[in-house]
Amino acid sequence: MSTQDFTTTLVVDQTPREVFNAINNVRGWWSGQIEGPTHELNDEFSYRYKDFHYSKHKLIEVVPDKKIVWLITDSNLNSFTDKNEWNGTKISFEITEKDGKTYVRFTHWGLVPQIECFGACSNAWTGYITQSLRDLIVTGRGWPAQHA
Repeated sequence: MSTQDFTTTLVVDQTPREVFNAINNVRGWWSGQIEGPTHELNDEFSYRYKDFHYSKHKLIEVVPDKKIVWLITDSNLNSFTDKNEWNGTKISFEITEKDGKTYVRFTHWGLVPQIECFGACSNAWTGYITQSLRDLIVTGRGWPAQHA
């Protein structure tokens, strides 16, 4: 059975620990204003990009070097008719290692083609994950502002 939730993957040479730490360094790869802690189970942080996007995230699953899941508890996406489309959706980062490579499977559960922001949001996530987060993992420096 196939899923329509948005997903993308990346593969790097760094260890699962390095990948896990980079993902948790949200300010290093996602543009905008981020307030609150982003590392531990039950941490809550808010993300704001200008007047276009606000979302609040709670870390509901944290398995060191393997998995991170955020629950979006509130959102306001001003460019869309349903400004709260992200409410109740989840974002997961699944980290696996195989043959000396580390794989990250990013999924935004609930970001499906039937919702208005799917095109814009999936394009933005692709850039942040496969470029900015990847560069943060590989070089130690993401470039979130270039994806804004």
